[in-house]
Amino acid sequence: MRIYGISGIILAASVALAHADAGSTLYPYSGSFDDATFSVESAIVDQGLVIDYVSHVGEMLNRTGKDVGSTKKIFDAADVFLFCSAVVSRQVMEADPMNVMHCPYGIFVTKQGGKVSIGHRNYPEGEMQQVQTLLESIVKTAIDE
Repeated sequence: MRIYGISGIILAASVALAHADAGSTLYPYSGSFDDATFSVESAIVDQGLVIDYVSHVGEMLNRTGKDVGSTKKIFDAADVFLFCSAVVSRQVMEADPMNVMHCPYGIFVTKQGGKVSIGHRNYPEGEMQQVQTLLESIVKTAIDE
């Protein structure tokens, strides 16, 4: 058995808290899917933001699987909350109008194999890190509720 020291313990703990890859960051949620979606919705609205649309991706995939020749169930449930922030969007689009391609922003909730997670897409370095910070704040609020 190897001992990795305190840095190994810190790394292992951070992986347990959030999984990040180049495309997204995913946080485990200890409650039910319904509790997670309610927490995400509340955290977005509590920031003074308006949810433009909730995409029920899990329902769509489950409903259409047979139609496209698949029997694989991907999610037990999956929703994506889409919204914008007038303040943050203006800042990032004044810096580069082509940042419009990133709007609206989304936070997703998934249930897969009995495990519920909340996550968001990762954004490029530079001014889009303002959006990244906003999304991380909302997700962490939702997890802590």
